[in-house]
Amino acid sequence: MSVHVAIGTDTIHFHPSADGASLGKASHRDFRLFATLVSKLEGGVFINLGSAVILPEVFLKALSLVRNLGHDVKQFTTLNMDFIRHYRPMTNVVSRPTLEGGEGYSLVGHHEIMFPLLAAAVIERLDGNW
Repeated sequence: MSVHVAIGTDTIHFHPSADGASLGKASHRDFRLFATLVSKLEGGVFINLGSAVILPEVFLKALSLVRNLGHDVKQFTTLNMDFIRHYRPMTNVVSRPTLEGGEGYSLVGHHEIMFPLLAAAVIERLDGNW
């Protein structure tokens, strides 16, 4: 999993020794790694767990990039999980990425309850108990 830093929005930017060049270089490297993972998403699942703004934007940009580079990434499942429904995750995770195929879902609830239930359901399905 990659971590994206939005310049000026994170606590680390307040530290006197914060190095903008290093942060930018690391963020660029992380985006390239993330885009590589997205390029292999065909038949897979992308879960956005609780990011209302940055990750939905980064995901949509990475998906656009890899599609523009010729990667056939159309049939996959997206899932947005959060306490409430937000515009960006509903649009950039659930709706837009799956317009050409695949399925997008939204689950609203507490992460500490919903994510373990999802994991248990996946494990049960993989074990053939469904």
